[in-house]
Amino acid sequence: MTEHPRLHSIPGGRDDRIRDPQSRTAPEPLWREALGEQLRTLRQDRRETLVETAKRAGISPQYLSEVERGRKEPSSEMIAALAGSLGTTLGELIGQVADDLRAQRRVAFLGRPGQRSSAGPTLMALAA
Repeated sequence: MTEHPRLHSIPGGRDDRIRDPQSRTAPEPLWREALGEQLRTLRQDRRETLVETAKRAGISPQYLSEVERGRKEPSSEMIAALAGSLGTTLGELIGQVADDLRAQRRVAFLGRPGQRSSAGPTLMALAA
């Protein structure tokens, strides 16, 4: 399948990630993927459907589904609307996503025996 001459992949997207067959770690998740996972978790914790949450946020269920799957990069206004529709604030939601990303990084760092990180003392303090 050939690529359309006017279309190309987004720099830094999935297609640009280098996959080392020798590496045992997965590539670091994108922000939109981590955000989508957190939104889905919050929605499911509330036992809500896509339709219910999307209606309160003022978006379509299809768009919410794409955000939850990490396919769309929502604007800050959209993220705030989604946070509000899920009973949280923008700050709390962003904090939860950042905490999830830090935890995943710690697991990746600690899960590779014999390797040291160049992340420095900040990561080590977070891991403690």
